[in-house]
Amino acid sequence: MVYSNRLHSPPSILLFISGILFPAMAAAMGINYGQIANNLPSPENVVPLVKSIGASRVKLYDADPRVLKAFANTNVEFIVGLGNEYLSKVKDPASALSWVKTNVQAYLPATKITCIAVGNEVLTFNDSSLTANLLPAMNSVHTALVSLNLDKQVTVTTAHQLGVLETSYPPSSGSFRRDLKGCITQILDFHVKTSSSFLINAYPYFAYKSNPKQIPIDFVLFQPNSGIVDPATNFHYDNMLFAQIDAVYYALASVGYKNKLSVQISETGWPSKGDENEAGATVENAKKYNGNLLKLIAQKKGTPLKPNCELNVFVFALFNENMKPGPTSERNYGLFKPDGSPAYLLGLNGSTAVATNTSGGGSNTSPGVTAPLTPFPPQGSSSGYLSISSASEGD
Repeated sequence: MVYSNRLHSPPSILLFISGILFPAMAAAMGINYGQIANNLPSPENVVPLVKSIGASRVKLYDADPRVLKAFANTNVEFIVGLGNEYLSKVKDPASALSWVKTNVQAYLPATKITCIAVGNEVLTFNDSSLTANLLPAMNSVHTALVSLNLDKQVTVTTAHQLGVLETSYPPSSGSFRRDLKGCITQILDFHVKTSSSFLINAYPYFAYKSNPKQIPIDFVLFQPNSGIVDPATNFHYDNMLFAQIDAVYYALASVGYKNKLSVQISETGWPSKGDENEAGATVENAKKYNGNLLKLIAQKKGTPLKPNCELNVFVFALFNENMKPGPTSERNYGLFKPDGSPAYLLGLNGSTAVATNTSGGGSNTSPGVTAPLTPFPPQGSSSGYLSISSASEGD
């Protein structure tokens, strides 16, 4: 997306964040750097901020030249975005080549661009023309990289909303929407052929917000809880994100792509503020969700289905973005306020303990643990469990 309404912020920005607030254990994290705001620090001032939280990977929603120049020679890896509005244009090979030369090749190798995300959550817009342009655009961008001899260092992908799943509960029932299977399998073929990752945006917050009386808050915040058991596999899940990720793996297997490609969680996060009808959008819950998530990343945890695969996660988002449309929560996903001060202090609250007895261990139900499925929807249902906002979260 082109952020033409962006304004420059004053140079005097609080940037130094103590390692106590964001411990070194967050070293493996990725961060989404959205810029739908008119009060953010300059990209030059964002560099030390990203380093202070130990983020080694950044995902953009465009290819902002100011950001790409500012991060030159920092060794931070970048996913750059090519917005939905450009898909119809870049499906033309000449346009794709021009875009890649201008927005990727021009910054290599000083800026470590490793991936291009073509479009964002395209399939769940239910726009037939947009969907029809997605794979041709991905192919044209990849072909451009091949012609420039860059395809070995820069991959091409697209990020999907979790709403591409038709069933997701229990995780072993995970499957793609029937109307999207044809399109998705072609995209999966592309991933396999080009060795690129499947990106999914997963937000347990949406499920909780839509059904707070039925979904235990501890289950979505990685807090100690009895969890649930998948009756088909006997896997025990003590947090919703892992259940969502495994539902994606099962959906991939259901269309013939078991163990054929890597999965990245390109967005996940929790808002620190919301409207009256946005249950759970509080500073304390955001602190617990993101703090506990970073601990799991640091522990190199895998999901019950993939216990040996470390989490590959991009937290949403770096900043609160004051010009994002939609409910109040949309403007309050940031780890930081625009002045560079933390939106809340991660790593200081001893109450954010992570239940580590089974999470990600791939184990079957522990003896004596009862985890009835009754608090959640019946098998084959996504209602409540994966209720996804119709708005695109990341752009």
